[in-house]
Amino acid sequence: MTEPRESLPRHVAIIMDGNGRWARQRGKPRASGHQAGFRTTRDIVEACGKQQIEALTMFAFSSENWNRPQKEVGLLMDLFLRALKSEVSKLCENNVRIRFIGERSAFQPKLRQEMDNAEALTRDNTGLKLAIAVNYGGRWDIVNAAKQLAVQVREGTLEPEQIDIDTFSQHVSLSEITEPDLFIRTGGEKRISNYLLWHLAYTELYFTDVLWPDFCEAELINALDFFAGRQRRFGKTGDQVKGGAV
Repeated sequence: MTEPRESLPRHVAIIMDGNGRWARQRGKPRASGHQAGFRTTRDIVEACGKQQIEALTMFAFSSENWNRPQKEVGLLMDLFLRALKSEVSKLCENNVRIRFIGERSAFQPKLRQEMDNAEALTRDNTGLKLAIAVNYGGRWDIVNAAKQLAVQVREGTLEPEQIDIDTFSQHVSLSEITEPDLFIRTGGEKRISNYLLWHLAYTELYFTDVLWPDFCEAELINALDFFAGRQRRFGKTGDQVKGGAV
């Protein structure tokens, strides 16, 4: 088993970018890039478990991705469905618990059923907590939390004065696990693309030019080493952090 680092992120969030460009560079259709990207996803899930990371959240399909060509969206949905069917047993073998965040109503019933089945089959697993963001947007997440709180206020179970950061945090996705310590985006773009907007307030951001299908365990370790070299201050001064002062 891999020895734990002195400074290891408990929760890693990833935007898996570059599948299409990877395929284009090789003169292949975009479909081959997405298939290669899926293989990388499987490998990185295993690598995170080996590195003793507690939680991993991966951006598979954003709410804006519906604007892509219909053929590509259909291919992604088909790949997603096949991946769910083929990988759930392996997740169970590796003690991984999977859940999905995002608005599921846009998906076909068959796909929603497979998502429900995967969550149910892995619910009692105690290893890596894997979250897959599908039809997800950070703004949607914040608005959805605000709606839940508004309903409680309307029903008289919550006073507006009781709404603070902690209360709000309990109503966004992933409220049951620690916020991401490390954000990784592959593919060279340097933006967060409406991903986990509420959650990334103090997350360390790591961007790499490596395209997602080429992102291997060694590249993950590079990102973990970057994190280990960061001083996380959370609003304090560097001297305060070093000295343990408040």
